[in-house]
Amino acid sequence: MIEALNSERFWDKAPAQVWAALLDEGVYLCSVRTMYRLLAGAGQTGDRRGQAAHPPRVRPELVADGPDQVWTWDITRLKGPVKGVYFDLYAMLDIFSRRVVHWEVRPTENGELAKRFIQGAVKANGGAAPRTIHADRGTSMTSKTVAQLLADMNIEQSHSRPRVSNDNPYSEANFKTLKYCPAFPERFGSIQHARQFCEEFFQYYNHEHYHSGIGLHTPASVHFGTAGRIRDERARVLAEAYARHPERFRRRPEPPPLPARAWINEPRPASIETTEDMQPSYAA
Repeated sequence: MIEALNSERFWDKAPAQVWAALLDEGVYLCSVRTMYRLLAGAGQTGDRRGQAAHPPRVRPELVADGPDQVWTWDITRLKGPVKGVYFDLYAMLDIFSRRVVHWEVRPTENGELAKRFIQGAVKANGGAAPRTIHADRGTSMTSKTVAQLLADMNIEQSHSRPRVSNDNPYSEANFKTLKYCPAFPERFGSIQHARQFCEEFFQYYNHEHYHSGIGLHTPASVHFGTAGRIRDERARVLAEAYARHPERFRRRPEPPPLPARAWINEPRPASIETTEDMQPSYAA
């Protein structure tokens, strides 16, 4: 059987084709299954060509214990005045403070606009750049233009894994807050309208929005270091309330703690020196 399969007539044919050709000639040697078993025993099964092997995507593990260490950004579409017309909102976020460092509304997205957006974010932050910028795997985020810019600025580039939405939770949560805003319109009448709305929204988000992920402080207060003083004042007010009417409380009240650390995918114990002293962090 092995000699027949290796003959010049059949060497480039699959066992099923050999079986059918011989059967049409009135010859039955064995079943197709037996042919495969015999070929396997002779080490003659398997792909003839090398198959592409894609290495496993690395799980991003980013940790920030203060502002301007890790930024994350994304692009979302805003509906224009008519069906089929969209504007692209670029937004850069600090994962520790949740502050929107910079945003832009553009008529489209591409690598060159993404490069200018990142440069604008660093400029808007007083020239201070983070050590890492994280994004998903959109074409603008993975463009050579952006990669070269980050390399030139000595900023580490990080990307989400394909089809893993929770690898970029802060940007996703920020866009959800934007689009669930009661004032968010069904459509924007023009790109100027979209920019005006985003100007008002992000001003509110940074300076007035009490964010549940950062102890009900505003992103600006955490980013610029005033949240500690605000929390102390909240603690004083709660202590006075408790002293006046302790019967109204099940336990002594305390304001929510400030986050000590924020991360994208909590690092496994092997990735950091110790996890025993890690205080709770808060999700987006």
